[in-house]
Amino acid sequence: MILTARQLGLDVEVQRLESPTHTVSDAAKAVGCGEGQIAKSIVFVCDGEPIVCVASGGHRVDEDKLADAYDCAEVRQASAHEVRAATGCVVGGVPPVGHGLPVLLDEELLDNELVWAAAGDPHSLFCVNPRELAEHTGARIVPLGS
Repeated sequence: MILTARQLGLDVEVQRLESPTHTVSDAAKAVGCGEGQIAKSIVFVCDGEPIVCVASGGHRVDEDKLADAYDCAEVRQASAHEVRAATGCVVGGVPPVGHGLPVLLDEELLDNELVWAAAGDPHSLFCVNPRELAEHTGARIVPLGS
């Protein structure tokens, strides 16, 4: 069963924006925070299975670290088609919850009291404590940044 943020026990309020936030920079400007406070959800395919990495907007995901953390031999970023098929969302709008996929959360996000994450489309974001996000989603906290 796929659960929403509220069903997982997260008390979040979705902020709908007039313009889409296709990049980390766009999202940070829209909500007035630093790029490191953007929790970008990126779908990867690990040994043929989709997973979601919730990474700090301040850096790129290191695929070697991801392979080690998830104990898989082959890692690649999912195509736009695979992202939509796995999550029901388009690239740039994938939330860290609501898709039923395994989640790895970048340990660097824990340096922030609050982070902003996509809420299902490129026009929507929500703010959340990253520790609560990890706790309520069952995410594994791992180093992902390069």
